Amino acid sequence: MQIQRAAADDLPSILHLQRRAYQTEAELYGDPNLPPLRQTAAELLAEFAGRCFFKIAERGQLVGSVRCWLEANTVHIERLIVLPEWQGKGLGTALLARAERCFAEASYAELFTGHRSERNLRLYHRLGYREVRRQALSPHLTLVFLRKDLSPTPS
Repeated sequence: MQIQRAAADDLPSILHLQRRAYQTEAELYGDPNLPPLRQTAAELLAEFAGRCFFKIAERGQLVGSVRCWLEANTVHIERLIVLPEWQGKGLGTALLARAERCFAEASYAELFTGHRSERNLRLYHRLGYREVRRQALSPHLTLVFLRKDLSPTPS
């Protein structure tokens, strides 16, 4: 497994991966119109200009991706996606760790997930993320924002 920086020509595959990965979230929330499922190729290309994208490919197939950007001293991580059949193999953890290291000057990492996404919440808590706030988007979906201190711990 090797994590690489994604290039613009990877975007169609990333968009396809994103749609497959978010199908389970759409089913969980009973909402086939989640933003990751509606994102267009043009929107993804515009996003690519201002973010770092990483990917994992296995046997020539894109199986995971994540994107991040720096604001002040915080790396914002989003769209951590792994194909359902590849989940549970450590790819999400590896992608998240790579995104956390993307900007050496970052003191914190922040991300969000839906309140019913228990598997995601367990992973993030296990990796040191703590809930900082919630934002209701609809009667069926509340976003849970989590933050992790990236400062080195004193020895």
